[in-house]
Amino acid sequence: MSAAIGQFGVHGVEARRDWPPFTLSEAQTVLAHYPLNFEAEDIVWHGQRPFSATGLIQLHNGTKVFLKRHDHRLRNQAAIAEEHAFIQHLALQGMPVSRPFSTCTGTPSLTIGEWVYEAFAPLKGLDTYRDTPSWEPYQSTVDAGAAGEMLARLHLSAATFDAPRRKGRLLLSSMDALTAPSLLGGLEKWIPTQQGLRQALNKRMWKQDVSEALTPFHTLLVPLLPALQTFWGHGDWHGSNLFWTKNTQNTEIAGIFDFGMSDRTCPTFDLAVAIERSGIRWLDIGNTKKVFHDQISALVRGYTRNRQLSDTERALVCAFLPLVHVEFALSEVAYYEALVQDPFSAEVAYEEYLLGHARWFQADEGRRLLAWLSDVLGAS
Repeated sequence: MSAAIGQFGVHGVEARRDWPPFTLSEAQTVLAHYPLNFEAEDIVWHGQRPFSATGLIQLHNGTKVFLKRHDHRLRNQAAIAEEHAFIQHLALQGMPVSRPFSTCTGTPSLTIGEWVYEAFAPLKGLDTYRDTPSWEPYQSTVDAGAAGEMLARLHLSAATFDAPRRKGRLLLSSMDALTAPSLLGGLEKWIPTQQGLRQALNKRMWKQDVSEALTPFHTLLVPLLPALQTFWGHGDWHGSNLFWTKNTQNTEIAGIFDFGMSDRTCPTFDLAVAIERSGIRWLDIGNTKKVFHDQISALVRGYTRNRQLSDTERALVCAFLPLVHVEFALSEVAYYEALVQDPFSAEVAYEEYLLGHARWFQADEGRRLLAWLSDVLGAS
């Protein structure tokens, strides 16, 4: 663990790190496995995201490479291949994504010891939201609208990608249990796929908590489930996962990255994730400006400019919104409790994320947001 470069934690930026930042010697060793012709010279930026280590590496000829390192227990080469297949499909559809580099032996990722690496060419455009964690708003309604437009384009492009759901991976934006007739029954089947989660939940009255905080929302979702058409989605749509081109005339998205949470879900689930990620200030829920109605409205309008929603899909977005975090939050409990041995963050993921978000939607302000969102979607 290193305190030199912080990370985005459960309550915002933390001074500590769960995964050490890159060293120059490590970057040189890793990039020597790629046909780049030039050695790494400097690390010009370290990422602060918590689940892996990232860095922007400058080579001796001045070009740069984006490097990402995972613990093999979190993402092995097979897991990364699932993400890369989706990226390659989107690239063939003309979406602005960066394809992974292949090593000298032709593999799109590399394992050295306990670490698994990916390397990419940097995306074009501005990394405008580099220092912005999830659950913070866009800088403007213009940005929110552009994000909605691009998300719709991604969903249209993903419709012809036929890979199945990912199984047994931690930290996915998934809906495996949510699409079961019974939420508790679905979770009972899904929990064993998340290494360490069963043991973490044995310390908690999770069935009672789920029944009280989440099952009422799931009951509203169940009648809509037969209409689901499943496609792959991004899973973490937020300004910080987009590169931007901005001038006095317009704002456009120049690139999309970080498909680590992607899975086979459905467009309405993924749109609800996008609203949840930027429309509500979860890290400062006591702030009088908790909900960014203007940005949510702009995001929805942007989305429907490129992909119209049916009446059932509009209802699904509202039904999913209080639930889209469920499987990821529980997976975070397993990640923090079992993988990085951080019981404090595991408790925050359980109490404040899994249950706290649902309880907020049960309270007056959350109910008002859902009613308002239904009206906005109906007018789109």
